[in-house]
Amino acid sequence: MGFNAGHVVQDEALAMRAAQAIRLAGLYAAPPVMRIALALPFLRSGLTRWDPFPTLSPGTQFLFEDQFKLHLFGRLVDLPSPTLLAYATACAEIVLPLLLLLGLATRLAALGLLAMTAVIQLVVPEGWANFHLYWAALALGIMALGGGPLSLDAALARLFRSRRAST
Repeated sequence: MGFNAGHVVQDEALAMRAAQAIRLAGLYAAPPVMRIALALPFLRSGLTRWDPFPTLSPGTQFLFEDQFKLHLFGRLVDLPSPTLLAYATACAEIVLPLLLLLGLATRLAALGLLAMTAVIQLVVPEGWANFHLYWAALALGIMALGGGPLSLDAALARLFRSRRAST
């Protein structure tokens, strides 16, 4: 049994192909999985806010008017315009997750959910370790990666590139 340089080169080429396959699988799988993981909790919450659309549920009205308070500098502060904020939140919790699921305006939708997460953190400060940190990490990752190749953003980009190339 001697040293065979051919085996080393062959093994290295196999390792390179495997690494490339894993990288491509990640590039295709990670963005939609991240989009789904961030969209679902917000969409589920948004679906509970209506009784039916366009009427806010009594529970949503109660939460925004009486229960939700901002924790600012050691003080509890009432939400500004709670009814308007409830409607805006209820709409955003439907629209932004749907955009994420479609991969349309993905970075903007992720930014919107990151902003919502920041406000939620001010309302429920003890939730940072269980939920908010993960939502923020997912939103930031989506903002960095975009919708990925399996998104409407990517399909539209391909369409516009092909139209530009043909003119």
